[in-house]
Amino acid sequence: MKDTTSENEVIRRLMQWAKEQVSVRAMLLTSSRANPNAPVDIFSDYDVLLVVTDIRPFHKDLTWLEDFGKVLVVYRNPIGLQYGVERFAHITQYENGVKIDFMLFAVGFLQLIAEDSELADFLDVGYAVLLDKDHLTDRLKPPTYTAYVPTPPTEEEYQALVEEFLSETPYVAKNLWRDELIFAKYNLDHVMKFQLLRKILEWRMEIDHNWSVKTGACGKGLKKLLEPEIWSNLESTYVGAGTEENWDALFSTIDLFRRVAVEVGDHLGYAYPHDLHQRVVQYLQKVKNLDRRAESFS
Repeated sequence: MKDTTSENEVIRRLMQWAKEQVSVRAMLLTSSRANPNAPVDIFSDYDVLLVVTDIRPFHKDLTWLEDFGKVLVVYRNPIGLQYGVERFAHITQYENGVKIDFMLFAVGFLQLIAEDSELADFLDVGYAVLLDKDHLTDRLKPPTYTAYVPTPPTEEEYQALVEEFLSETPYVAKNLWRDELIFAKYNLDHVMKFQLLRKILEWRMEIDHNWSVKTGACGKGLKKLLEPEIWSNLESTYVGAGTEENWDALFSTIDLFRRVAVEVGDHLGYAYPHDLHQRVVQYLQKVKNLDRRAESFS
């Protein structure tokens, strides 16, 4: 764990609270704050796993969350099953800036985890035992800190991503032609960039780092790990509400995707479908130049 005064105070408070709760049998800190290689700042979550005799009182009554500070807002997961054991999470933001993601499991969970041949990803990414009243964690395997590190895509996965990306472009085009800004932005900024371009950028980043780096949630960390020119090109695709600037952003996004996808494909020995790409771009140009009053596409 990172040795900072504020972090130590939060953890000390968590451990003291858990010692006093008869129903709490074990407490683990997981994720970035339990990974010696992960970057941490003042807004990094405290991911806390609680193993309790009965999770339902903790789900019904939220007053216990106030034991760690003044609660600003809470996202509550419903009770569900994982490994056949009841679980839920309270994602808790405190007014002092601390965010604690409490995951609660019924007793028996750690025994089931320990019986698996491999440590579950959400523990393998990093964990530290803060409290264990019943030696429930004794048989847990140590973390390798390799969870969520991607492996190279197969050729089928590579081609599927390229085709899905190109298949999304006509939606952007027709919604820009219709002057449907929200829909066009959803297709361009969310589907094309956040979902699909981000994936190819992560593959490109992994090539530079020999497939050894954990990809951050929602592209977190890409700015530091990608080549500056690629990141600069990505930044330029995020524009305002104007129709013309969004047309420009669409074509810039397509150009960036092809450039990065070709580099990834060359490295892995996969061929980029240049003919399909060109036909798609020609189609988009035709939509862009189509009169807004047109009654036929031909």
